[in-house]
Amino acid sequence: MAEIIGKIVRINGPVVQIRCDKSIKMLDMVEIGEEKLVGEVVRLKENIAHAQVYEDTTSLKAGDPVYSDHMPLSLELGPGLIGNIFDGIQRPLEMIKKQEGDFISRGLHVQALDRDKKWHFVPLKKTGDRVNAGSIIGEVQESSLIKHKIMVPPNLSSGILNSIADEGDYTVDDIIAELDIDGQIQPLRMFHKWAVRKPRPYKQKIPADKPLITGQRVIDTLFPVAKGGCVAVPGGFGTGKTVVQHQLAKWSDADVVVFVGCGERGNEMTDVLANFTKLIDPRTGKLLLERTVFVANTSNMPVAAREASIYTGITIAEYFRDMGYDVALMADSTSRWAEALRELSGRMEEIPLEEGFPAYLPVRLAEFYERAGKVVTPGEQNGSITVIASVSPPGGDFSEPVTSHTKRFIRCFWALDRDLAYSRHYPAISWIDSYSEYVDDVKLWWDVHIDGKWPEYRYAILDLLQKEQRLQQIVKLIGADVLPNTQKLILETCSLFKNAFLQQSAFDEVDTYCSPKKQFLMFKAIIMFHRKSEELIKEGFEIVEIRENPVYHNLVRMKTRYKEDNLEQLEKFVNSIEEQLQQLKK
Repeated sequence: MAEIIGKIVRINGPVVQIRCDKSIKMLDMVEIGEEKLVGEVVRLKENIAHAQVYEDTTSLKAGDPVYSDHMPLSLELGPGLIGNIFDGIQRPLEMIKKQEGDFISRGLHVQALDRDKKWHFVPLKKTGDRVNAGSIIGEVQESSLIKHKIMVPPNLSSGILNSIADEGDYTVDDIIAELDIDGQIQPLRMFHKWAVRKPRPYKQKIPADKPLITGQRVIDTLFPVAKGGCVAVPGGFGTGKTVVQHQLAKWSDADVVVFVGCGERGNEMTDVLANFTKLIDPRTGKLLLERTVFVANTSNMPVAAREASIYTGITIAEYFRDMGYDVALMADSTSRWAEALRELSGRMEEIPLEEGFPAYLPVRLAEFYERAGKVVTPGEQNGSITVIASVSPPGGDFSEPVTSHTKRFIRCFWALDRDLAYSRHYPAISWIDSYSEYVDDVKLWWDVHIDGKWPEYRYAILDLLQKEQRLQQIVKLIGADVLPNTQKLILETCSLFKNAFLQQSAFDEVDTYCSPKKQFLMFKAIIMFHRKSEELIKEGFEIVEIRENPVYHNLVRMKTRYKEDNLEQLEKFVNSIEEQLQQLKK
């Protein structure tokens, strides 16, 4: 039960200074003032505590009481998360709208999980079984895509199941099992609480060796990310960071997607939420909403809650990882999260470093990204969290602190290029500035499932793109006419590759998603075209003659011409390229 632990002595925006009459710990939750606004202790010095308040502090005054139940900011983890929309501190926004309307009133306390809804529980253990922390004791069919595993909370010791409920319908508050831990009876419910700033435990980290298939050709083919990896997506205003993340949330082959809108504009989050209610998962034919959790902390919400929203998202992701699922966490954007850190740091009068950010910015970034990975869970499951975080450097300057520090903790970098975006080339991922260190990790997957020539083709096209960049500098000075035909072919092939392969329309029904097999066949087609054209040029043929061949026009149209259920036709076309070009000799 919450008790009065002190009184307000000073208010500085979202930071409140408290004189404590009773002991309190770092990161304890507090309720401030008569309206009981939610806050969190972030600094202690003698009997003075500083708390960041997750709500508007207008009308608070010195002398107002402060309450605490001496617990940290924690989430309720159980059935009811999938398809739900929470704010930065896990208040369900749809439930709030039903109770309060379109705006959240101050001091509102709403339980995250619906206490009235009944879930069909199926026990997987029986009375007398020994279970450990993280052991799965039952399951609930939360959606048609997700079986929600009911686990022993990770902070409990091993014990014997004294009893377990029969199969049937129960609320999350009902006791579904009793655990005997050395003579102490611990009741178990379908949900448990977990502190957001404390990583959930795991047995061991294991190598990330499977790619996260996104359906976006520039990503899967050139700059892949492994399940359990970390990606930064930096780009200036208007370069398409949010669109890239929306596409990945829609089409990636993760089992569960957690989308965190951290400081995003309200209209962007509204667009996401409106679209997801209609989108169909290409793998299952079910609604994408049935494997997605949303954390919406828009730019007009209190800045302190923005700082907490990232931890809310990663804790939910860890929870589903512990069930053995592959989870993709989309964080948009970590720059606005870092700006919240900067504002709160300034309010607490901490010494600023580069561009006003606090000295602990790199530590906080490291703590966040380290919670990604592929692991063996306490329940002996293999699960992963892939973090895909956008960064919004002011003016597109990648040397600013958030971007430069982020690069230290990630192994995949999808740099968005302003010139590409302004020329309507989407995704605007720069093939010059981007990189992926997961290529060797996922190579075996491509060998087994698609084709062993993927690394060779990838290297060949990246080499051509590098050569093309150098040739473009010459072309700007003296024009393309003076170049030899072999160099003209490099320019032609790269132009074809950019337009027919790298450029992908999110609004085209066929082109919005591209399977790995189709990606490889398209990739192979362009490489074969280039190599055969090289042979023809050495025999004296001109670029114009090659361009007039029907093969060239079919290459330009293949991304929309061949559907996923018609890849046999694409394969036939690829195998016929050499023969069709050979006809030039006749």
